[in-house]
Amino acid sequence: MSFIEKARDVIGAKNVLTGPDAAPYGSDWTGKYTAEPLCVLRPANTAEVSSLLALAHETETTVVPVSGNSGLSGGTHAPLAAMLSLERLNTIRDVNAAARTATVEAGVILQTLRERVAEDGLTFPVTFGAQGTARIGGILSTNAGGSNVLRYGNTRAQVLGVEVVLADGRIMDLMTALHKDNTGYDLKDLVIGAEGTLGIITAAVVKLAAMPAAFHTAMIAPTSLEAATRVLNQLQAATGGAVEAFEYMPRDYIEAHIAKLGGREPFETPQDVNVMVEVAGAPDLSEVFEEVLGAALERGDVLDATVAQSDSQRQDMWARREAAAEIAFGRSPFVMTDIALPLDKLGAFFTDIRTVLADLDPEAQDTSVAHLGDGNIHYVVYPSREDAALNDLILTAVEDTVNTFGGSFSAEHGVGLSKLPSMARQKDPVALDVMRAIKAALDPKGILNPGKVIPN
Repeated sequence: MSFIEKARDVIGAKNVLTGPDAAPYGSDWTGKYTAEPLCVLRPANTAEVSSLLALAHETETTVVPVSGNSGLSGGTHAPLAAMLSLERLNTIRDVNAAARTATVEAGVILQTLRERVAEDGLTFPVTFGAQGTARIGGILSTNAGGSNVLRYGNTRAQVLGVEVVLADGRIMDLMTALHKDNTGYDLKDLVIGAEGTLGIITAAVVKLAAMPAAFHTAMIAPTSLEAATRVLNQLQAATGGAVEAFEYMPRDYIEAHIAKLGGREPFETPQDVNVMVEVAGAPDLSEVFEEVLGAALERGDVLDATVAQSDSQRQDMWARREAAAEIAFGRSPFVMTDIALPLDKLGAFFTDIRTVLADLDPEAQDTSVAHLGDGNIHYVVYPSREDAALNDLILTAVEDTVNTFGGSFSAEHGVGLSKLPSMARQKDPVALDVMRAIKAALDPKGILNPGKVIPN
């Protein structure tokens, strides 16, 4: 019997998709990484995932996990592999409001979880534009970031426990709800961010936070990125660290939003530096919020500011920021990056990279949008022509410039396929050796998401 026939015996023929039925799973959100999978497996529970991986291990069939397929780095590219879709593992097993935890399966959509815990006055503090399609398994597998990492940290910081199926089908139960557990190596943190190369996350215990009583949101126009950082630090000090989002949009981004999506100018006079800032907490924080912004205006760090006076105005501000993917992918060719820099190096990076870019392709254009509060920039270059070699030169130049400032070429989207050359060039060789040793120990046959994260 073939692998497909045996898999049908495990989960039923209707849950093993092939041909045209499997085709939609073979393309990710970007459309850049398209492949024809061997089949798509749709197990209903952890036991079925275990049986399927045991079968794959026995037959040496490669397995690529897929959740919402909303990733941007080619992490689910699966030519002739069995794609393991976790969409049917979609149960929120428990919400413990007293302990502020939720136990969720990997196929639960992020927005669904956030809406469910909101019923108890709580929030799962991971949020980003694709929350309506992204699923918990993929979010953990990429250690996803988002707009409120500034306050809460990346996904890894929100996870207490995980359930993982290893390459040979064994189930590793790390489903603790404890905030402190120092019983040996932290295997939970090992599999989070591993992009399905070390095991398949099937469930997790995640931390919840109190839903803020009020959100205080504004668009501000700092005179520079350095001035923006000063305003951020002053807001953090005045509000006790309650700044939840600090999002940068340069002039070209605003113009693209207006031209492509019918957006509006955030200020009467167009500004070069546009930042959306949100403070979350008690209603009376509004006074502190506006006092800090007022002082920044008087001091000259900020040229203009608009404070949202209603939830509708707040949503309009967020819609402008969350249009980033539509804007970035709205023209071609493009080179997209997901970089991180120290906050005090942001301005210098933009100065240096534009000098380098002018030498490589004088007619190229660029834009960016940034989680400015944590130094994560989505910097996009639009080369003047379709030229794969030029694209590679531009990407290398961006990442090398980032490296000179002590930054990272991979902030929140994962490594996948797209950043393998960067891993080979910039990751510490000893660290890569350790990663290969871990991979060999947990997946000796190399069947789990091969060719991702670790360069050959």
